[in-house]
Amino acid sequence: MGISPGATTPRPVRLECADVALNGDLALPAFARGLVIFAHGSGSSRHSPRNRAVAELLQHGRLGTLLLDLLTEREERADASTAEFRFDMPLLAHRLVGAIDWMQVHPQTAPLPIGLFGASTGAAAALMAAAQRPAMVRAVVSRGGRPDLAEMALEEVAAPTLLIVGGRDDVVIELNRQALARLKAPKELQIVPGATHLFEEPGALDQVSTLARKWFERYCRTG
Repeated sequence: MGISPGATTPRPVRLECADVALNGDLALPAFARGLVIFAHGSGSSRHSPRNRAVAELLQHGRLGTLLLDLLTEREERADASTAEFRFDMPLLAHRLVGAIDWMQVHPQTAPLPIGLFGASTGAAAALMAAAQRPAMVRAVVSRGGRPDLAEMALEEVAAPTLLIVGGRDDVVIELNRQALARLKAPKELQIVPGATHLFEEPGALDQVSTLARKWFERYCRTG
């Protein structure tokens, strides 16, 4: 894998999981106490500046991060034209489960408790993966997500789940409230005042990052 345990600069990795090779960027701070896997939303990628900003703050809290593309490059190109993969929640969740399993067998990451951070449709994939790996996933955070797309899997999620939504994202707020009511695990809905769906307003993403960091520090760490 070629990753130094003390590195904080993300390094590219290629995960052989779920019958495909997936590209990711892995950062492991010194003495990491957990690992957060990011699942991006439709039309985005592991290069998302918003997810990278959140990941950087988590790294300062001694949490490793893996920003992961759940589609292959060929699938990404096809999806840009047809949108055939971005709402295929079972496929995306299957790939994310493969990444979780991959991390559990690699010596550098195997000891670390795992958290999942999902943005937009990636939030549904994260919740479905958490339901399939209840013993491995310690916490889930959704940023502007569509947890409602996880459907029946919501009731099977055991990991404490934080849903973060912009205060001006009215439709998504209601969808998150509906999903929150179905979650049986410890749960919380945080609304960032004045923020829209992408949290582009000054300070909005900082609030998301702080909320996510506190959640993962609470539930997803060793010792």
